[in-house]
Amino acid sequence: MRGDQYIEPDNRFYKPSRDPNEGTMTLVVIITLLFVCLTGVLAAVWFKKVNTKETIANIDTTDQSGFISVASPTPTPMLPLADYQNPILYPASATVIINPDAVVADDCNPIKRKINQSVMVNGQFVDEYNRENPIFMTDPLFYGDLPGIFTYRGNNFRNSASYGYTNIYRGALTERWEYNGIGKLLSSTQNFEWSGVRWTGQPLAVEWPVEVRQHMNMYDFARQQQGLTEVIVAALDGKVYFFNLQNGAMTRDPINVGVSIKGTPAIDPRGYPLLYVGQTDNNGGKIFGMYIYSLLDGSLLYYYDGSDDGAYRSNWNAFDSSPIIDGATDTLIWPCENGYIYTFDLHSNYNPAAGTISVSPEVTGYKYIFEDNVGSHMGVESSIAVYGNYGYFMDNTKNLCCLDLNTLTMVWTRVLGDDSDITPAISEENGIPYVYIGTEVDNQGGTGEYCGAAYVYKINGLTGEVVWQNSVSCYTYNAEVSDSDQSGGCFGNPIIGKGKISNLVIFSFSMTKGLASGNKVVAFDKNLGTQVWEYNMNIYSYSSPVDFYDAQENAYIVICDSIGQIHMISADADPNLSEKDRRITYIQTKRNLGKSDETASGICIEASPIVYEGMLIVGTTSGSIFGVAIE
Repeated sequence: MRGDQYIEPDNRFYKPSRDPNEGTMTLVVIITLLFVCLTGVLAAVWFKKVNTKETIANIDTTDQSGFISVASPTPTPMLPLADYQNPILYPASATVIINPDAVVADDCNPIKRKINQSVMVNGQFVDEYNRENPIFMTDPLFYGDLPGIFTYRGNNFRNSASYGYTNIYRGALTERWEYNGIGKLLSSTQNFEWSGVRWTGQPLAVEWPVEVRQHMNMYDFARQQQGLTEVIVAALDGKVYFFNLQNGAMTRDPINVGVSIKGTPAIDPRGYPLLYVGQTDNNGGKIFGMYIYSLLDGSLLYYYDGSDDGAYRSNWNAFDSSPIIDGATDTLIWPCENGYIYTFDLHSNYNPAAGTISVSPEVTGYKYIFEDNVGSHMGVESSIAVYGNYGYFMDNTKNLCCLDLNTLTMVWTRVLGDDSDITPAISEENGIPYVYIGTEVDNQGGTGEYCGAAYVYKINGLTGEVVWQNSVSCYTYNAEVSDSDQSGGCFGNPIIGKGKISNLVIFSFSMTKGLASGNKVVAFDKNLGTQVWEYNMNIYSYSSPVDFYDAQENAYIVICDSIGQIHMISADADPNLSEKDRRITYIQTKRNLGKSDETASGICIEASPIVYEGMLIVGTTSGSIFGVAIE
């Protein structure tokens, strides 16, 4: 049969056998051959069937017409969660692939904005730069090698300020402990005092192994305690404090840096006992810059003064940004307000058995400016987020930037609708990194009070293209002198939803009801940019909302406000959940709780909290640090 045509058998070449036994022998041979072939075919079919079952297990292989379709191979199974990894980031989902063919959006092309960029290596400017050990940072599940929260918003994607599951059993917040010993330090202008903990001021937390603690200058109880989680808080009185997460007991003497610290420091995520601290004001000490301390004995291992030749703001070297450490290449990544983005090849040497550690950094600095920018306005206060070899940050001139960290060249830059000091948050979706960012209301009107738009964006991290944009009305006040400004808009970092709210991104908007009044937490659909739900507060907040999760992946949020209240709300993606039902509880924090001088007055929370396995830790401008149990 060939197609639709029938072919008659051709018998012209048939002839009887001459040997009377020839037919019988031939028949035996033919039957034997058929048996062997049939056995082989059956074996092949069985083998293929077994392997196909393994390949297509749990996959529906029938199409709508009922025919069997060819199945794709099963992906490589995810490695089990390591005991030090954050379970709310599991499983790792980011492939982290930089597409070299991605075309930068026309309005984001740095060349068209006439960028001028240069690289300085160990104090000398170079014509070309290619990093000897290329940076390539992957899914945030792999950022740390110990249990902990190591930097602002946790990791290189800046997407988590909580660690571990928090199972809520009665819907309550209970103030469990307070430390109220943070002092003050006179500012460099000598017309006010820095006090307590301010924006961003997020605590850090780490579970040091017992064998590492034996070499640390901890108090004896802390050195020996089983299951100790140490909390680290840097403050504006120039000191770094250390506490037991559960009861607030100090675990060691503070480190006296001697200069005000407003941003969030960082712990080395490799489990190295190194602390990276940035200075916010030139109000003491010999330098104005950054510091690296040993957490074995509290000694200063290294410092860097940001007064570099050619810096656009050589008189303001604040390191308010919270750094990122790429452990694979032993590199510290740290933007500065002087206009440089620094990378430090640390050359760290840690011997856990001997209890010794050292660093010997080599410094590389990158600076840039566009034709429409003014040098005295350059600099970076936000922290940098890293995807592969791309670093994302906001500068002080409304530019959202994407920097190739290996060649130190600008990939793209987008001018946003207003100023922003918050840190970009990254979410990989369908293999593409997207950057979520929001703005303040700062440059839209003249002097005095007015209402403007706080913009929020979803931006393609490879091209700079705006996927969607939305806004919320907020109030602001621009004074004659900038020190008296009171701005509204986005000051807290966005939440990248996980678990049951992985379709949401959530922003906090300050001063939504008037100057110094009102705050709104708004959930947006990641794909559409449309509002899903909102939660309104009477008091404004600069503190970042923090998402946390129970073991069933139900999502919750805590957010602190400027009179010391802490709200706990459900982050459920159900848009029909009423605002009343969305709020689970709230408390007013109190100083000297249970004592004769107990008071709730004078408490202001600007800093961002962390949530660590059911404990919330946050600092205040009044000099207190609170430990609050989430129950």
